[in-house]
Amino acid sequence: MDIESANPQKSDGAVSSKKKLRNDLILLLSVLAFAFAVFLVFFLGGSAGERVVIKIDGECVRELSLYENTSIDIDFGVNSEFKNRLVIEDGKAYVSEANCPDGICKAHRAVSKRGETVICLPHKLVIEIE
Repeated sequence: MDIESANPQKSDGAVSSKKKLRNDLILLLSVLAFAFAVFLVFFLGGSAGERVVIKIDGECVRELSLYENTSIDIDFGVNSEFKNRLVIEDGKAYVSEANCPDGICKAHRAVSKRGETVICLPHKLVIEIE
């Protein structure tokens, strides 16, 4: 009697383990390929925007050309308590100054493609490229 025929569960377990590892690798590679495709579509495939739309609390308050270099102060609220400075430079828009507590809007990279936004949640300010 040989060893493999005496213990069939052991050899099935080894085969099952190899199949599981192979399936895990296939799944991992599929997820990585999908993530790479999403990266290409969103970060490299976006079309250039033409204008910057400024919205406060969901209401459009101003539109500016993305191709005209400018810097504007966005002051609003009671006694202009909320302050942000929008800079449009070389076809890109970004917030250079803000008096919000977290400063996430200042840390956001410059936006230039349609659909990209810079958001200041404490001030309910949205800067969107269209």
